[in-house]
Amino acid sequence: MTGVEDFGSELSDFRRRVDELHAARSLPEAERLLSLDAALFELRHVAQVLWPRLEELTAAGRRFGHDDGHEQRLLRALVHHLPVAVVLLDKDAVVRRMNAAATRLFGLRAGYASGRSLTGSLTHESRPLLRTQVAAVARDEGARSLRVHLLHPGETDDSALDVHGGAGGVPSGTTLRVTLTPLRTPQDARSVVLCVFQPVLNGPSGPAAADVAAVEPRPSAAPPALEEISRHAQLLDLVDDMAAALLSAEGSRRAVAERAASVLYERFADWVIVDLAGEDALHREVVLGPDEEIREALLRQDPSSVPLVREAAGQGTRTLQARAEDAGAFGWDSTGSAVLVRAGVGSLVCLPLSRERHPGTPGGPGPALGALTCFRTDRGRVFELAEAGAAERMARHIALALYASSTM
Repeated sequence: MTGVEDFGSELSDFRRRVDELHAARSLPEAERLLSLDAALFELRHVAQVLWPRLEELTAAGRRFGHDDGHEQRLLRALVHHLPVAVVLLDKDAVVRRMNAAATRLFGLRAGYASGRSLTGSLTHESRPLLRTQVAAVARDEGARSLRVHLLHPGETDDSALDVHGGAGGVPSGTTLRVTLTPLRTPQDARSVVLCVFQPVLNGPSGPAAADVAAVEPRPSAAPPALEEISRHAQLLDLVDDMAAALLSAEGSRRAVAERAASVLYERFADWVIVDLAGEDALHREVVLGPDEEIREALLRQDPSSVPLVREAAGQGTRTLQARAEDAGAFGWDSTGSAVLVRAGVGSLVCLPLSRERHPGTPGGPGPALGALTCFRTDRGRVFELAEAGAAERMARHIALALYASSTM
């Protein structure tokens, strides 16, 4: 490094002397000969001193770069194959890198997590805690350790729609011990945060870090292809039952909404909310969920104040949040509490109730008739793309039934 700095200083001096020689062109002709001698001396200095020094530094840089690249590849492979979950975060808790054990622990597919906030994999109460501590470590305020809770721990019930948040299974331990350490790299202006996660198990002597085997993927009871076929069959059954329920529904639009929500509740989602568009505003027609107090709070909520519902009903926006990170996405209740946090929502789908396949396209049959929202709680499964696609088809069927009931 000293050689590079010395060469840079010498090169700066040379450029300054060249600028002075350049200004000598305005001198009288008799005095230019002295400047010419000085210019020849500077050229000799470049050819005999500066250029050889540059070649030496370039060759040394190539050798160093080769060795450094080899060491980086070796270190990257070492971290990737460590039996403990290791994650590299920036100051905002956004994932830079994640090793194989971490992808299994959090149930994320390879490449999905990079560039996304890790807090989406944690329960709502753990998110601000991790963000605060990560920011403190990134400010070089020292290493620290804390406990957080996974958003979707445990194994799913085989009788339900078996959906995981990623390629691997999530371990049964709900609590994680995370150790945060600052890591300074030449490419970054400030420290990044190296995080090591270990599941915490409650034993006879109290909480303890789980064996590293806990982050291994759980053995699958059936080949992946068979599980995928079974999952699609369950979704087809659900769509079929929804069609049958809507065809047999009679009466008002509210009756259609209640019949549709009853098909989805508990079988597809922990919470089902149906908002219908009236002549002047949106009205909340149906709310089904496990908590009566929260259900009443949702019924009192103005759907027009909910960003997701307003965008779905007004603009035909479809929303799938496998891990609901924005606490205010579904608005607040009368006490000022975020609905998603109060209901413990971990995953959601919000869809327009439209008779057309692509709401908002020119020449379509008009605006959406409302919005369908489904929640799954922190302790449940996450919505996947296949389920969101099935829900979109069911939302269209519901819209057709609503339109038919309003024209009868």
